Amino acid sequence: MDRVKGKIMSKDAFLQNIPYTKEPYEGILVSADTQNNQYKIAVQLSENQVLVVDQVKDSEVKERLLEWIPRVNDIQIQYGVNNDPENYS
Repeated sequence: MDRVKGKIMSKDAFLQNIPYTKEPYEGILVSADTQNNQYKIAVQLSENQVLVVDQVKDSEVKERLLEWIPRVNDIQIQYGVNNDPENYS
């Protein structure tokens, strides 16, 4: 499997000035990007770091989450994350 590419950023930067953020599944975050009228989907790599894997329109969020959620553990493994839910690092 190819390494999933995306933008690695701090969790604080991902959440900064965002009116809506949700963690619909352990290890994945969704935030509203109101300036661009889309949602960002990110996989949590550590307590303070996320990998932005997708940007989608409002109407595509549920469908894309169904695609990304089964891949969370594989992505975290690719980036060297220990999958202990109590410790992301």
